[in-house]
Amino acid sequence: MPVLTENLSVLLLLLSVFAGCLMGVVSGLIPGLHSNNIALLLVSVSPVLIENGIPAVYIICMILANCITHTFHDIIPAIYLGVPNSDMALAVLPGHQLLLDGRGPEAIRLSALGSAGSVIVSIILLLPFGFLLSTIYPLIQDYIGWILLFIALIMIITEKGEHIPGQGSFTRYRPISYAFLVFMLSGLLGIFAFGKENMASSLFGSDSPSILLPLLSGLFGASQLVVSLTTGSVIPPQHTSLITLPANRTIKAITTGSLAGSFVAWLPGVSSSVATLLAELVGRIGNKKDHDKYNMTDDPLNEAREFIISVSGVNTANAVFGLFVFFFIGRARNGAIVAMSSFLEPSAISTPIILILLCVVILASIFSYYSTIRIGNTVHLFMEKIDYRKLSITVLTGLSVMVIVFTGVFGVIIFLMATSIGLLPSFMNVRKSNAMGVILLPVILYFL
Repeated sequence: MPVLTENLSVLLLLLSVFAGCLMGVVSGLIPGLHSNNIALLLVSVSPVLIENGIPAVYIICMILANCITHTFHDIIPAIYLGVPNSDMALAVLPGHQLLLDGRGPEAIRLSALGSAGSVIVSIILLLPFGFLLSTIYPLIQDYIGWILLFIALIMIITEKGEHIPGQGSFTRYRPISYAFLVFMLSGLLGIFAFGKENMASSLFGSDSPSILLPLLSGLFGASQLVVSLTTGSVIPPQHTSLITLPANRTIKAITTGSLAGSFVAWLPGVSSSVATLLAELVGRIGNKKDHDKYNMTDDPLNEAREFIISVSGVNTANAVFGLFVFFFIGRARNGAIVAMSSFLEPSAISTPIILILLCVVILASIFSYYSTIRIGNTVHLFMEKIDYRKLSITVLTGLSVMVIVFTGVFGVIIFLMATSIGLLPSFMNVRKSNAMGVILLPVILYFL
């Protein structure tokens, strides 16, 4: 393994970060394209790049910059098109609440703030995280399944229910039973889909097509588009506005998102969506305490604002802390880090390498913060000129084509089943996050 910091050019370093950022913008804005795909592409072309005089350190910087930038920009299609990836799936509904209120640009701005804030918090927590990772993780790794089961139970029993006079006291528990039903149906679908994942087939001959594409696209993307089509939803005129969420709730959302993102970064097989559920529960409990203590009157959209900040913070913090996990214990927990490990062995990690990669994270975050806001402030001008019904049909068609191309007939079956289950929360008036049982239940059973 060559010394990666030898003869390092600052100009080439900046160019590689910029190139990675541009790739991250593209992967973030195109539904179905993930930063992991770009990382694998860079790994595949790396021999050619290295032969033409581009050292591995610059390829590593491109992969990392792409990963960070992607976490900033993937909120845009999630809000405007309702097409989420596995990290931003839970942002769809709160984002649509702001979008339908004419505050789509504000939702993008909130997301950029959450991602940028999480980078700051993550860097501050670098050393404490390393200490906790090396001391606490060995003690609780045998109890991960029970921890996740506790999170799932809290998520279900905190579903809000109201007492309706004349319909009995059981009505207040009806939403909890509905939430449990959605959780179990989606969880059983996840168990079935992951258990039969080998039946999925890609037209490109991939050995391991991801069954997450039809699962999450159906549960959170296609179902939301179907609801929009059946209810005649349109994108109303959008306007830019300042962030009105109180500073204390903004800081709390960033902090809880960052901490939750760090929580799953060192858990094998656990996605950032699980961390989002945890952050949502913590935020809801904290808000209830504030309301009870101070008798606060609240803007009904503030909960959506706080959630978008939190889920974006989770997404970006998970990427940053995934890098820290690789620093401290040499384990790769996401696709980008796996790609980086092709060039950087844990034994080769040194202080100069850590400092370089932290600089890449900071530079990519600064670029992404401003580019996300810039795109968010202008994309609605393009969207307002489009017939939303036709756009929804086009996106649904595109999703179906992607499912067929990347997962085959089995993926289409899973996609249709997932879409059907994804419609239930809208008609049962419960949180759509309960459908994350599709990932949570299989993971719980795996660890138990």
